[in-house]
Amino acid sequence: MPRLVLFDIDGTLIRTGGAGMAAFDRVFTSTFQKPGAARSIKFSGRTDTSIVRDFFVQQGIEPSPASFERFFEPYPFWLDQVLRESAGCVLPGVLELIAGLRALPEPPAIGLLTGNVRLGAEIKLRHYGLWQHFELGAFGDDHEDRNQLAVIARERGSRHLGRVLGGGEIVVVGDTPHDIRCARAINAPCLAVATGGATWEELAGHKPAWLVEDLGKVTAADLRV
Repeated sequence: MPRLVLFDIDGTLIRTGGAGMAAFDRVFTSTFQKPGAARSIKFSGRTDTSIVRDFFVQQGIEPSPASFERFFEPYPFWLDQVLRESAGCVLPGVLELIAGLRALPEPPAIGLLTGNVRLGAEIKLRHYGLWQHFELGAFGDDHEDRNQLAVIARERGSRHLGRVLGGGEIVVVGDTPHDIRCARAINAPCLAVATGGATWEELAGHKPAWLVEDLGKVTAADLRV
């Protein structure tokens, strides 16, 4: 059984009704006077910092530390507000899978591997009552490259457990091909779930270790590595 299970957030654990994109657009509008800019940017499976960099490049804004600070300082306020206005949900099977992992004879550490910046991840998961389930994580403000986040998460998991983890002791759970590639970056298997940013056929083409319609279709005992 795995010693560390790492979950993506959007489309894997929760659906926010587009709250993240809406919060980005409100910052683009209120801080940078660029309404509607979010419509020209691809969000799914990416880090928040890489999305903001794309915006800066498209709009001819210097992607300096000061520019990133201008974006991310108001972003948590807008995200919290938009979540209150949005229709979202915890996705099927999430709570049951987490409970099943906790109930294993040797329960793994449960963490996050997400492109959300840490505060954004916390705001989203607290809103849906999930934040307390996760012991560690790697976030979009740790690195812009999603694959490097997998390396960071493995290192943090190793420190948390007090020993070096091999990729074969880790399972990455996600809803896009980015998550499958991210798992492969650390030689870990991926549980792909077709509840978010990619279709079943797209996910199957990337050959994850497991592929399910939703997390209600898999149990903790199925995740043998």
